[in-house]
Amino acid sequence: MAYRMITQVVLIGTRVVGRAFSEAYKQAAASSQYQRAQAKAGNPTTSGRANIDTGMTLEEACKILNVKSPQGGQADMEQVMERFKRLFDVNDPKKGGSFYLQSKILRARERIEAEAKPKMEKAAQEAETKEGWKPKIYKE
Repeated sequence: MAYRMITQVVLIGTRVVGRAFSEAYKQAAASSQYQRAQAKAGNPTTSGRANIDTGMTLEEACKILNVKSPQGGQADMEQVMERFKRLFDVNDPKKGGSFYLQSKILRARERIEAEAKPKMEKAAQEAETKEGWKPKIYKE
């Protein structure tokens, strides 16, 4: 009699875990498909490598640091760094701040930098092309 009840408990538990696993897999597949569709559509706020690395959207990062969203990839990095340093120092755990908030602030800065970095590199490369390449010559 006890074996029968234990067997039933194990079978029911297995069914419940199996169903939960299959539902989680379906949700993960749907989410992945949605992200691929957004990437193909060229929506920079919900797609891209930076979103996967930092785990947040560009809008969320801008809200955390209280800065304007980069227009055309151009962000005011001085303002971003100023807000980052201030908020990062305020939330220092040694001063009674929150490590969680500090890490969110760091991820927000990384997300904005990842969005603006390719545009900044391209602008620097174009400026170098216009000026011409000037090698540094060292005299001994």
